[in-house]
Amino acid sequence: MAKKAPRRTAERILAATLELFNRFGEPNVSTTVISAELNISPGNLYYHFPSKDELVNTLFDQYEARVVVLLAASDDVRDLEDAWFFLHTLFELIWAYRFLYRDLNHLLSRNRRLETHFPAILMRKKGALRVMLDQLLAPDADDAATRDAVAASMVVLLTYWLSYEYVLQPRTAMEPENAQDALLRGAYHVLSLMAPHLPDAPREHLKALTEAYQPAMG
Repeated sequence: MAKKAPRRTAERILAATLELFNRFGEPNVSTTVISAELNISPGNLYYHFPSKDELVNTLFDQYEARVVVLLAASDDVRDLEDAWFFLHTLFELIWAYRFLYRDLNHLLSRNRRLETHFPAILMRKKGALRVMLDQLLAPDADDAATRDAVAASMVVLLTYWLSYEYVLQPRTAMEPENAQDALLRGAYHVLSLMAPHLPDAPREHLKALTEAYQPAMG
């Protein structure tokens, strides 16, 4: 039984760190703050995670593993409802690890692991979205370069949507009670990039699909 205690402590540390990073931003949370939040000594924290970068890297590894699995589901997108669900689920995962996106430039400038791994995640997202486009658009709709450009634009929105929300409402955008509306808006705007490339009937379907969420749009 005693052997399980370190694992439980490590999990508690990670959960508390993720919550603090998400709420206050990674640059504003020290290991001292994390220790105080958990009511453990700094030495106990350092036993499990020798540095703040170790905490960041472990949380990033969790996110990376989950996003790779989720992106593989783009193969299963068959219609606009599937696309809506896929994008909203992707935004939910981004929200769960939103500190990575909120503090992205800062993290990339000082963390070698993120600097080398995050571009690969963006390329995976682009590839998954291109698969989705290929399955939803007519075979003769647009050329490969245009579809690549649309997929890239979708990735840009996915990456910086929460930053946009934060700029508009810096005091409230990152609070959990505002998450649902923010994620719905994000999914709507990403999906709307595809609208001009859809035939008339699917375009009308997309309009109808999003009408229920109009109060949250902005």
